[in-house]
Amino acid sequence: MDTYRTIENTVRDSYGRILSYLAADWRDLEAVEDALADALVSALESWPKKGVPDKPEAWLLMVGRRRLTDRLRRERVSEKAYSALIAMSEEAEQMDSPAFPDERLKMLFLCSHPEIDPSVRTPLMLQLVLGIDASRIASAFVVKPSTMGQRLTRAKAKIRRDRLTFTMPDVEELPQRLDAVLDSIYAAYGNGWDDLAGVDSRRRGLVDEAVYLGRLLAAYMPDEPEAQGLLALMLHCEARQKARRDDTGNYVPLSEQDTSRWSVPLITEAEYCLHKAARSGRIGRFQLMAAIQSVHAQRARTGRTEWKEIALLYEGLSQLSPTLGILVGRAAAVAEAYGPREGLALLGAIPPVKRDSYQPYWALLAHLYRVTENVEEAQGAYSRAIGLCEDLSVKQFLHQRAMEIYSSKLSGSYGDSAL
Repeated sequence: MDTYRTIENTVRDSYGRILSYLAADWRDLEAVEDALADALVSALESWPKKGVPDKPEAWLLMVGRRRLTDRLRRERVSEKAYSALIAMSEEAEQMDSPAFPDERLKMLFLCSHPEIDPSVRTPLMLQLVLGIDASRIASAFVVKPSTMGQRLTRAKAKIRRDRLTFTMPDVEELPQRLDAVLDSIYAAYGNGWDDLAGVDSRRRGLVDEAVYLGRLLAAYMPDEPEAQGLLALMLHCEARQKARRDDTGNYVPLSEQDTSRWSVPLITEAEYCLHKAARSGRIGRFQLMAAIQSVHAQRARTGRTEWKEIALLYEGLSQLSPTLGILVGRAAAVAEAYGPREGLALLGAIPPVKRDSYQPYWALLAHLYRVTENVEEAQGAYSRAIGLCEDLSVKQFLHQRAMEIYSSKLSGSYGDSAL
């Protein structure tokens, strides 16, 4: 049983890295996926009998590389090309401590091929490079898992049908592909960030990988302000990681967090990145999102949150990128700055088809109904928010708020409590 668990953990932790490393060399995604699948089958057959190798990730890479060279032999490639690839494989196998050059950042740019539908580039990166399953990708994009699965299947079919090869774009092409790469790193970070309890090591690993890739990208493209903005955003969020739950494990909303538990070094690094981005004079959505988090971070120094400043930043952000999450965040900021009825009006303007399965929408709606003393509506919205919530501590937090409404209704009183 331990052997199979080791294989499962290795696949979870290493699939994207191995696939990226092989695809960067062989350029043929279908061949690489097939070879890696064969390597996993070999592990299932070999490891229970012979034991788990000291470096399971290196073992899978070695076997995957062998499968690819076997395929080349069958396809009768030129002897010169075949010999070169065989030499590469043998050289890697002879390494005492096989190093894995991080090819993931490179692979992210490769996956943003101009002939791949822009709407599926980021999901493709998340699945192939970062190993996130289709259901979680679907959740991040607020679509049905079946819909996302079909999109990914069609994208891979196009790659096979049109024989798209994964070749690195020229340097001048990189900025054109940057948005999709930024989106994929941010989506990976968000997927890990949503694991509030921190019980899923793979999702926590995604947070670390996203921050690592963000740092690599910011260093690789130092003149791109949005790369700096994304890194600043993630660092500001990471600075508050330890304050999201109290000592007993209960969820603590941002407005109630103990600022002494925030990481000063991470906030300082985030501010440096944000200021560096600002010097370019080219504003973008990740810079604005980071600026919002920067205003929140100021509470550690001033003791108050400048909600009008945050609402203004959200206004600009909603013009650049009117995503569902941003529209809900804007409504929350406006409610804090100008009153709950203003926030309710903004929530009401969001089309139902977009908001129905979006948990933060219902949580905010419940809170605003609560503070405006619309008891029945608040109870219904809390019920919807709780039903859509995956994290137990957040569910408990929302349930407590809902029960307080119920108690107030029975006693004939109603108290205001911030979400």
